[in-house]
Order: sequence, then C-alpha cells, then structure tokens
Amino acid sequence: MGLRLRLPQKTSPRSPSYLLLCLLALSFFSFTALLLYKVDDFIAQTKTLAGHNLEPTPWHIFPRKSFSEASRRSQAYRILQCSYFSCPYKPLIQPKSLLSESGSGRKTQQPQCPDVFRWIQRDLEPWGETGVTKEHVEKAKENAAFRVVILSGKLYVDLYYACVQSRMMFTVWGFLQLLNKYPGMVPDVDMMFDCMDKPIINRTEPQSSFPAPLFRYCTNEAHLDIPFPDWSFWGWSETNLRPWDEEFGDIKQGSKRSSWGSKQPRAYWKGNPDVVSPIRLELMKCNHSRLWGAQIMRQNWAEEAKGGFEQSKLSNQCNHRYKIYAEGYAWSVSLKYIMSCGSMTLIISPEYEDFFSRGLLPKESYWPVSTTDLCRSIKFAVDWGNANPSDAEAIGKRGQGYMESISMNRVYDYMFHLITEYSKLQKFKPEKPYSAKEVCEGSLLCFAEQKERDLLEKSRAVPSLDQPCKLPDADRNVLERLIQQKKKTIEEVRNMEITRTGRGSR
Repeated sequence: MGLRLRLPQKTSPRSPSYLLLCLLALSFFSFTALLLYKVDDFIAQTKTLAGHNLEPTPWHIFPRKSFSEASRRSQAYRILQCSYFSCPYKPLIQPKSLLSESGSGRKTQQPQCPDVFRWIQRDLEPWGETGVTKEHVEKAKENAAFRVVILSGKLYVDLYYACVQSRMMFTVWGFLQLLNKYPGMVPDVDMMFDCMDKPIINRTEPQSSFPAPLFRYCTNEAHLDIPFPDWSFWGWSETNLRPWDEEFGDIKQGSKRSSWGSKQPRAYWKGNPDVVSPIRLELMKCNHSRLWGAQIMRQNWAEEAKGGFEQSKLSNQCNHRYKIYAEGYAWSVSLKYIMSCGSMTLIISPEYEDFFSRGLLPKESYWPVSTTDLCRSIKFAVDWGNANPSDAEAIGKRGQGYMESISMNRVYDYMFHLITEYSKLQKFKPEKPYSAKEVCEGSLLCFAEQKERDLLEKSRAVPSLDQPCKLPDADRNVLERLIQQKKKTIEEVRNMEITRTGRGSR
C-alpha cells in the first residue's frame, strides 16, 4: 500500500465580499432615491410668487399658470434657489420716524396730500372702535390670496392662492418699493390681501358686526373691502403696459399731436367685451358714428401679443375728443390710461371704485353717462361736447391734470398713509407666520420672466429725500358733502339728457 502524500494547500488573501459591495451600493441608491423623493416632495409644497403649487382662488376660478422651465429638475432648482437662497442678510431696520431733520437728509416741509386721501380714514372706520385684532385678521384670511407682514423693514409673504397673470408678483414688488422709498418709516403690519376683481366683504351681512379687514384693488358702497393701488402702477407685462409715470408721460405726449379742433368729434372705446361684462356687451351695440357718435372697437389681446402690441399703444389712442370708460368684470385699470389722453372721459355709471377714482368730479373732470338707454346717453354727451367745445376740452384737460397729480410719488404716499393708519388700529404685535417667507428684490426678480423683470427693474424706487405728503385731518363731513354733490351733479346731467331727448327711464 503506497503512501499518499498530502501537500499543503496554498492560501491566498481574502477578496472583498461582493455581497458587502452590493449592500453598500443598494444603500447609497436607496438614500439617494429617498433624498430626491424628499426634495421633490419639498419642492411640490413650496408656493411661490410666480404661482408654483398654488390653486386659483375658489371665489374666482381661472386657468392655472403654465411655466416655461424645460424640465422638472430645472423648475425644482429655480424654486429652491429663488425661495431660499436669494435674499442676502441685512440688519433689521427698526421702524422709526425719519421726519425729523436729524441726520436723515430729508426735507422738513410736507406738501398737503390730495383730498382723495381723506378716504383712508373712511375706509378704516369699521374698525375705529374695536381696532384690528388677530381674530379680525384670521377672519380675513378666508378670502385672501396672500398675507403681507412687514417687520422691522423686512417683507414676509404667506401665499394661499394664485392670482391671475402676474398680479401678485407686481403687487408685492410695490410693497418692496415702498420700503425702499421710505426706509425705516413703514410700521410693522399684518395685512390680508385678495388680488381678484370683485369686493367680497359685504357691508350688510350679519358678520358685518365683526368685519374682516381685507385689502384689494377696488370697493364700492355695499362692501367694506379696503382699496389699495393696483399692480399695473408698476407695469403689466401681459398687456405691454409700462410703469405708470412712464406710461402717463407717453400718453400725454401723444395727446399733444393734434389740437382739440382737429380731433375726431366722436366717442371712442377699445377693449375686451368678453369678460362677463353686461355693460361692455351693451356698449358694442353703440358702434355707429353717425347714429350714436361712437366708435367701439373690440380688443383681442392674444392677437395683439402675437403682433407685438403695435395696434394697442395707448399714446396712439388720443385722437378723439371723447373717450369712454366701461367697467369690465368689475373695476378696470383702464380708467387711468383713458383719462390720461386729455379727451373728455365719458364714464358709464360705475359700480366699483379704486383708490383714486373717488376723487373724480362729474362735469369737472369727466362726463357721467347713464346705463339707461346707453347709446343715446353717449350720443347726448358727444352732442353736448361738440356744442360746447371749450367746456368739453376743459373737462378733458382737468381729468388729465388729475391723473398727473396721481404720480408714483403720490401712489407711494397713499400706500404709506393707508398702512400707517391701519397699523395704528392693530391690537396685537405682528409676527412672522410659520409658513411665510421673506421676500426681497432678489428673490422676486429670480422668479420673474425676462419681460416681467424689465418692467420691475424700470419701476424700482430709490430712497426719497422728501417726506410723504401730509395726510388731511379726518373730517367725515367733507366727504359726505362731496358724495352728495356728485350725486346731485349726475342727476342734473341726467335731467338735461331727458329734457333734450324727451326720454325717461325705461
């Protein structure tokens, strides 16, 4: 039996475990997937001034905004960058009065604010006795699209619903420019804001005993909504409108191209009737130069945008002696541009008013037109103006002069005084809501498309060397007399019309 030799086995070093590598790779990819999911979920919940992740207001439904980002990743990066990394640190500015001469560089003489500023006290009367409590503000939240909180010169915005087009972005930009213009002067404040057209806080409903302080662009006698300057004062990118001072100057220049006598002796209106506006639909029936003395034109904004807005330049629309203002779905921003032409403005009995239109006087700065037998009422106004050309021209010029007095300086002053008087009514110390984000010029411009950015940057305000105008003393009797005088004058015009045409109310 032979001997079997056992040779020693050669040992080799252990190789790494493929199982361990697989586990590490799986863990890494799982963590990455979880991180991406969490980031994606975080982005999906981040609401922005541009309208990301915001539903339209339930009280006024409109199509959701679409965004131009090429991919979901680029949209996510933009939301992160603009929302969280675009506001550089700056020290808090403690609210204080800069109206003194001490080191502020401001002039000490205050001009008197226009009489229309008297409406500020009247608008805030519903809270004069109770003040504005946290409960009031929370109640206003039910109908607000966003919340504006100013603390030590910084702006915080809490977003609830989307606003149509770029209204929210331009409105918030207006707040930022107010803080630029009067640094350190704007008090801490907590405001609820709705950016849709129709007022909603009914004066006569049971809850009117505990009214919600809600800011918006217009109001009327039946509602308590507090009017605030609208977004278009800083520009309106969707209709190619520039900041107000620039647009007004251009329109006024255009109005000088022809004398009153060489302007067409007809009434002119160009706009969009397809905005759920019975008045505008009725107005379309008055398009007959010989029969009604009116030229009524339909404005298609989609087609205008395709053509570069060449046919909608407002400075080219001052060729008629008379221009018509007709409300849209509610109030319309078009009033200030129509009156800027210096034509005699024919205002069709408005149901709504913005902050400045309450200072207009019939037969002084415009001609009132009745909704009863609309075409005939327009024809009467045109005939009266052509029979009294110097009076008609004077009314048009006074209307233009009134709009010139509502310069951006006065717009900021109105904002300043309204916010200041409102803040005096607050019965609590404003605080930053948990879900609110700081907004600065950098974060807002980060979200703006190029056309929006161009308009916003052109409307940037600089610190003022002048003080805000001096708010008139509260005197309810002055406004009551003005309201009654306006009603009396409108009734006089209506009686003139009835006597001339031999027609009464239908």
